[in-house]
Amino acid sequence: MKEIDFLKFIIENLVESKNDILIEKIEDELGVLLTLKINKADMWIIIWKWWNTINSIRTLLRLFWMKNNKRVNLKVLD
Repeated sequence: MKEIDFLKFIIENLVESKNDILIEKIEDELGVLLTLKINKADMWIIIWKWWNTINSIRTLLRLFWMKNNKRVNLKVLD
């Protein structure tokens, strides 16, 4: 399972507007940056409702990338 598919699976199960999910991947020598853009109406689920939600997603992504010895970061765009 690719990292984008893994992240999309998590986000799809949290938000209501599944068609508005946009994930981009940028990889360089420092690691991987995943940018997530979702519908503004769903933003409260990921960030404001439970601050721990976004932190937990970031932790899962880091664990997913540990096997590749790479660093991963997740940025949520508004």
